[in-house]
Amino acid sequence: MLTLHTISGPAPDLFRQIDLSGGIVAGVSGGSDSTALFLLLKRYLDQAFPKAPLLAVTVDHALRRESAAEAKDVARFCADRGIAHRAMVWNGEKPARGLPAAARQARYRLLAQAAADAGIAMVATGHTADDQAETVLMRSLRDGGGYGMAGMAPATLYDHRVWILRPLLGLRRSELRDFLRAEGADWLEDPTNADESYERPRTRAALRSDDARFGEILARAGEAARIRTDLGRRAAELIRAHAGLPVQGLVRLARDFIVTPDRPAAVHALRILLATVGGVAYLPDAARTQALFARIAKAPQGAPLRATLSRTVIDARRGAIFLHRELRGLPPAQKVSSGSVWDGRRRITFGDETGGLVIGPRGMEPVAGVPAQPADVPQSLARRALAAEPVVLKAGLDRKTRTENAAGFQIRPVAAPFAHFLSWFDLAPARAVSALIGAGAVPELPWAGKGAFPPAESLTETRGYAWQRQALSLC
Repeated sequence: MLTLHTISGPAPDLFRQIDLSGGIVAGVSGGSDSTALFLLLKRYLDQAFPKAPLLAVTVDHALRRESAAEAKDVARFCADRGIAHRAMVWNGEKPARGLPAAARQARYRLLAQAAADAGIAMVATGHTADDQAETVLMRSLRDGGGYGMAGMAPATLYDHRVWILRPLLGLRRSELRDFLRAEGADWLEDPTNADESYERPRTRAALRSDDARFGEILARAGEAARIRTDLGRRAAELIRAHAGLPVQGLVRLARDFIVTPDRPAAVHALRILLATVGGVAYLPDAARTQALFARIAKAPQGAPLRATLSRTVIDARRGAIFLHRELRGLPPAQKVSSGSVWDGRRRITFGDETGGLVIGPRGMEPVAGVPAQPADVPQSLARRALAAEPVVLKAGLDRKTRTENAAGFQIRPVAAPFAHFLSWFDLAPARAVSALIGAGAVPELPWAGKGAFPPAESLTETRGYAWQRQALSLC
């Protein structure tokens, strides 16, 4: 059981750059990291935002018999401080393979659900520099590094609605435990954290007592974060300069895009556009995209080139390069619920509709109400792009009765690679491609000031986000 103690003294400066006036949800498992996070948040809010709600949420993954009792321990811990607490249970069958990843997905989903139910737009988790180093090392051993070597971002937008913040990324777990000991606070130990049949505990053991390797990994992560953020910024500039949407579902790239001197940024922009047009959550393979880019660049201008990657048809012509969703593999006509995402590309929302709505692809036959295409867009391409767009059907699939005038009905584009998890590192390209397809503005970061968070120069610090390391010294 958790030992309950009151923290006294000045509030830490750990959260000063975050706008917490609207409150925050803290993921609290009862372990040392989340317990320290909760206590630090409580102290800060008491002094800086005394009226802001703080909701502690414990996700019970229902994987161990003790988990329900541990959630009750956390509830008592919170009740003694007058803090609201909610336990969220991961119900249903658990996968036989990939359990840690599935549990992580369930945890974020349930934390975001709790935040949305409470009308709070932020969730804080207790990830530390140790978690960061373990994550980066696992990724480097699994796939040689690359895009994921930046590790966990200090902020991630979940489902385009809730910001998940990781304010402890610059602190070692040992520092947090020293803080808890100084306060006389205990914490729970999850035995699965020491079970080396799982990848993360094995990685944790490999890093134990190797400070030199630990520092080297975080330095590499900081540099990778800087490179990834800069590459995304340059890719965003190319998307804004060279990409257009002449017809819904059809992206037009100017020929200047292919001859840009910044080829790495152009290839990255093309990966983002391919995933967005195809409705795919993950960017296509970098090597395959580079090869495709090289084919387009080497082909004589005017010579037709057609290829498919990530469910997207690339049609290069004399005037421009066009991208549209291929017609294979489109969802069949079926009933959908309001808020569902169709084909990874379009979010369908509507009010009360008797019998529900049936959504299916438009198809190649002419449909009344289709807007005229610009003169410089081949009609055949416009028709193919529109054929992959969703159309609304009434009950009975033998006729296509348009019901766009139904109460509250809306079909809105979704930027697939950024729709579920949008990392702080990728904000620039996400904003550019969302503006291009009309997906709506990306919610603003919840920062209190105008400065970057974390400060850009801190990304290359050996220990990670150096500004955070001063926090506990202020307690």
